[in-house]
Amino acid sequence: MSRKLFIAGDRGMVGSALVRAACGYDVLTASRAELDLLDQRAVFDWLAEKKPDVVVIAAAKVGGIHANATYPADFIYENLAIEMNLIEGSRRAGVPRVLFLGSSCIYPKQAPQPMTEDCLLTSPLEPTNEAYAIAKIAGLKLCQHYRAQHGLLYHSAMPTNLYGPGDNYHAENSHVIPALIRRFHEAKERGDASVTIWGTGTPCREFLHVDDLAAACLHLLEQDNPPDWVNVGTGEDLTILDLAILVAETTGFAGEILTDPTKPDGTPRKLLDISKIRATGWCPTIGLREGLAAAYQDFLASLGTAAARL
Repeated sequence: MSRKLFIAGDRGMVGSALVRAACGYDVLTASRAELDLLDQRAVFDWLAEKKPDVVVIAAAKVGGIHANATYPADFIYENLAIEMNLIEGSRRAGVPRVLFLGSSCIYPKQAPQPMTEDCLLTSPLEPTNEAYAIAKIAGLKLCQHYRAQHGLLYHSAMPTNLYGPGDNYHAENSHVIPALIRRFHEAKERGDASVTIWGTGTPCREFLHVDDLAAACLHLLEQDNPPDWVNVGTGEDLTILDLAILVAETTGFAGEILTDPTKPDGTPRKLLDISKIRATGWCPTIGLREGLAAAYQDFLASLGTAAARL
């Protein structure tokens, strides 16, 4: 008999990738209208009724720098509530396994590069998303301590920057890859001679296709004794300018790419050390060029549909 897997947050980019990948499981999902994850009693009751064998927490309140800076109380409260309700609710319902998904922003702003799991809590966080990061650290620590105290296999995965099907292409609230895809596509459609990117283009970033993350999560769920938390990334990065060049090629934009050094660059480098998850036998399989091409096709397919997150 197949195991029941509850994917919390199945409507998001990560959750929908997990639904696509979860072959061999009896997948349970619940829309926000069906289950408000901020409502503790509703979550406890739902888990007690459904009795999943595994819970994956892909639900979260997320946003860009502006949203994090403007609504920090919302970010820390809602994310704490979601993870506390699901983790404690799982314990009460007798769920033997929980996988919590965090973020690479849990690591200190000045962490050594590449960032290993043990640099957590060694120095201050990036101030602009501190509230979100603290909530994610709390979720990781809940799983770690529930595992130690209750003997439950509750563990975590910390993904790097994600992109892929179902991404958010909003002009102001999207992350770097979907933002660049939209900008270069619209510049091509208008026939613009150039596109200007923020900053010098020299900061380095790492990007993971969301389907690779889904595969990593399912791989971790098959491990008998996984680490309390592991980084999930590619172990490779590139400059924002090089990324922009790749996105321009992908979208067919043939104009000039300019930089604007008057705009902030952000952290010079953010790269995860993925030695720990590689040691379990997982590695990413989707190259950036291939992944960008698929992401662009997803963007084009979503234009003018109700599914478009513009």
